[in-house]
Amino acid sequence: MKKIKIMSGWSNPGGSTVAFINLCTLLGRKGYDCTFYGPHEWHLDKCRGGTLEECSLNDPEERLIVHFLKLPRRPEVSKRVVLACHEKEVYTVKDVQPFWDNIVYVSNSQMFWQGVHGRVIPNVISKLIPSKDCGARVSAGVVGSIDRNKNTRESIIRALRDGCGTVKLYGAVTDEEYFEEEIKEFVDCGDAVLYGYVDNKQAMYDSLSKVYHSSLSETFNFIKVECQKTGTEYHGLDSSESGAEVWDDDQILEAWEEELELK
Repeated sequence: MKKIKIMSGWSNPGGSTVAFINLCTLLGRKGYDCTFYGPHEWHLDKCRGGTLEECSLNDPEERLIVHFLKLPRRPEVSKRVVLACHEKEVYTVKDVQPFWDNIVYVSNSQMFWQGVHGRVIPNVISKLIPSKDCGARVSAGVVGSIDRNKNTRESIIRALRDGCGTVKLYGAVTDEEYFEEEIKEFVDCGDAVLYGYVDNKQAMYDSLSKVYHSSLSETFNFIKVECQKTGTEYHGLDSSESGAEVWDDDQILEAWEEELELK
């Protein structure tokens, strides 16, 4: 039986984790035996999931989608091995000894940055609908991990400069030093409130009228697309643009079926 195993070195909250949860769910709805394996437990109740320790590589019909890991060699028995790259600096493909049959990136700009040829298949977008009474709300937020690359401080400053009240911060603190040095003062004085990562994206966007995004680099700008889907006013910088295409689920499914040689 054809099995698809998504193996990631990161399965805590984050853009790549959400993308793989969505992909695993999409493949499962199509009837494929797909499981998302990761080192953290956050993903386990959001799709068919398991831990990396539970992922055995011994099936000649298995298709592997490998993310943020460096395997010592290509698993010999696997039917197909694909490196799914969602990163730039933190995972430079040219510095990794190849263990894959092909690479799938999320945008052309990312592939060009990496400098190693592959294929581009955009991320699966979470199911979202336009928020009710969007025009009646006056609430600014910053969505995404709180770290130097996401440039959270700049987003807060821009929101406050535009006359917004208390800024809602929706995202996990992934850089404690950056939070202490650059963000904590806004929280302490009441200019910002830290809500952390929120699983329910619809509820999060329903609480906002506008989102500020100042990321220094993006491979796929989830936040801009989600704002468009929910009717939330988006205030992003040029540095946050990735040029990534947005495909519907059928296009993404067809591309992965071809890439994984499922038909």
